[in-house]
Amino acid sequence: VRNFTQEYNLPSGKSIVVLGEGRLINLAAAEGHPSAVMDMSFANQAMACEYLVKNQGKLEPGLHTIPVDVDAEIARLKLQAMGIKIDTLTSDQVEYMNSWTSGT
Repeated sequence: VRNFTQEYNLPSGKSIVVLGEGRLINLAAAEGHPSAVMDMSFANQAMACEYLVKNQGKLEPGLHTIPVDVDAEIARLKLQAMGIKIDTLTSDQVEYMNSWTSGT
């Protein structure tokens, strides 16, 4: 049996394996997502809520994906917090990027 697991053998011959003492395994086993990942997840949830509030009454009932501009803003803020700047493509780079449609 692996770390953070307990195996209990029953009289019937079957066994039960309990993970992380029955607690939230990603917390109990300390193998959950690192904070650098979780902050992005929480930012995504918070900004999705903000988007829903700002667009209240404008959205049809159903499942909606987060708009690309909201997702891009989350990425921009994360990079800014990390001190990372992304440059802009030159006109030559844009031309090259758009010069083919499939393959490499």
